[in-house]
Amino acid sequence: MTESQGNSEKMSKQKRERSLLAVSGAAALLVLAVNLGINAFNSHRKNRKNKDLQGSKVRVNLSASEILKLADRIITKSKEVHDAVASIPLDKVTYMNVISPLAELEAQQFPLVQSCVFPKMVTTSDDVHKASAEAERRIDTHLLACSKREDVYRVVKAFAARGEWVNAEAKNYTQALMRDFERNGLNLTLTKREEMQRVRIQIDKLSLQYIQNLTEDSTFLLFAETELAGLPPEFLKSLDKVTDGKFKVTLKSHHVGAVLELCEVGTTRRMVAVAYGKRCGEVNLSILEDLVQLRHKFARLLGYSSYADCAVDLRMAKTPSKVFEFLEDISNSLTDSANMELSMLKDLKRKEEGDHPFGIEDLLYYVKKAEAQQFNVDFGALKQYFPVNLVLSGVFKIVQDLFGLRFEEIADAEVWHSDVCVYSVFDLSSGELLGHFYLDMYIREGKYNNTCVVALQNGALSSNGSRQIPVVLMIAQLQKDVSGHPALLRFSEVVDLFHEFGHVVQHICNRASFARFSGLGFDQDFVEVPALVLENWCYESFTLKLISGFHQDITKPIKDEMCKAIKRWRCSFSALKMRQEILYSLFDQIIHSAENVDIVELFKHLHPRVCQC
Repeated sequence: MTESQGNSEKMSKQKRERSLLAVSGAAALLVLAVNLGINAFNSHRKNRKNKDLQGSKVRVNLSASEILKLADRIITKSKEVHDAVASIPLDKVTYMNVISPLAELEAQQFPLVQSCVFPKMVTTSDDVHKASAEAERRIDTHLLACSKREDVYRVVKAFAARGEWVNAEAKNYTQALMRDFERNGLNLTLTKREEMQRVRIQIDKLSLQYIQNLTEDSTFLLFAETELAGLPPEFLKSLDKVTDGKFKVTLKSHHVGAVLELCEVGTTRRMVAVAYGKRCGEVNLSILEDLVQLRHKFARLLGYSSYADCAVDLRMAKTPSKVFEFLEDISNSLTDSANMELSMLKDLKRKEEGDHPFGIEDLLYYVKKAEAQQFNVDFGALKQYFPVNLVLSGVFKIVQDLFGLRFEEIADAEVWHSDVCVYSVFDLSSGELLGHFYLDMYIREGKYNNTCVVALQNGALSSNGSRQIPVVLMIAQLQKDVSGHPALLRFSEVVDLFHEFGHVVQHICNRASFARFSGLGFDQDFVEVPALVLENWCYESFTLKLISGFHQDITKPIKDEMCKAIKRWRCSFSALKMRQEILYSLFDQIIHSAENVDIVELFKHLHPRVCQC
């Protein structure tokens, strides 16, 4: 046994005790940051024992061949169940022989499907990435075929016609099945159904290609250190260098965001903004144009006049005209405030850079500068008060207190990378195991380059009364400090962390009976609400003091004056920020509401009209 293995066993009892994140008071910050933070993120990583998670069917670290074999087994089992349901005589349909088997299949297969699909988001292996993408393609093709099975549709429709609902949730599930079948054209003629299938396959293929192009884009720009003036030393240290000493700035969001917010050199900001906007330019523009036309065609086959009509019909707004009315009302109400805010930013640029035109690349930089002047909030200095371990510990504490949860780290769980932590989540009062939570925090090559939460296993209630627990993955894009100390978070990253934890809690705490409605399976009008609600805690003094501590002495949180300034800062330049959201919303609605829209010209027209810069 190695020394590290021996130390790991000796410390196991201590680690179990201190991994219970139920602490309070000022002293808790020191305990959490030292005992939980440092040990949980560093010490336990080596020589894991690959412990299985209770109740989890999620499989990690599958090889490329194992992923493809599992995908084939998933498809075989799914076909067996659908064939069995389709064989039920129409006069013999019941909830137990029609609806229950389909619901059970969804619940049981979802974690297996995700075991095939999620590796492409986290793996460093090209072979695994390719196998995962291929598995997703095979499974999606099969599921599309299942959603178009007229024999299954007839049986489900026969049961729905009886109106013999077990309960309201079962009724909702059955109606969702019917809607999905009919959205795939099973209430249409065979000719139209076949045409819809061809169009849908093309849409899925192009959509995946569009995303893949962005994910695999390796474009970078080279800058001398003087051209990156204003960026913090730790950021520069994280950049790769070429032989002539220039720094490589990629077009990944964490590089682009830092440059646009902090770089003092206007030409650098513009170069990065333009390059970012042109990523995969001609290729993805052509894909988008084809996608829009195919979506219109798909909608018309369903009887809608445009894709916007088809998409919005399932949302609260119901019609595109309501969406346009809503966006126009908000935009008009923001005009005076937006003009005043933009004028302030232009004045700042004129003082710093002279009479150069104000462009979109200047927005983040000068908003940040204006906010620092108005609210005396130096976000660069503020970052020193947000060590990642301390912030994470504080988030656990807040989530625990708000929702009555207890997070316990599983130090010997199997993971796909040494950076990954795994937690079991318990009800604080009863001790009931509610679910599991994977946390993959740090940037690495090949990893999905956005912050998000992915459901790996949905909660569900089986026909025998047992409950399947949820399993969820949070992917973050935090920088590791190159000096070996815990990374420091920008305040925006702190807010992102709270946001994503909202999704984690939403998934873990959901008690829906059907996997389809569990966790992140809410209607799209609601899915972001829990995450947005949890963001509010980032601006309260109590929270800010709990999650902050100067990185060289974490017993010193940010001061009361700074807490108040951050809360005031939250609404600053909100009109310009909202105008940007309106721009993207209008662009989306217009291209999907009319035929043959020149996408480039539309954006050129909308941008100055809506954003005024």
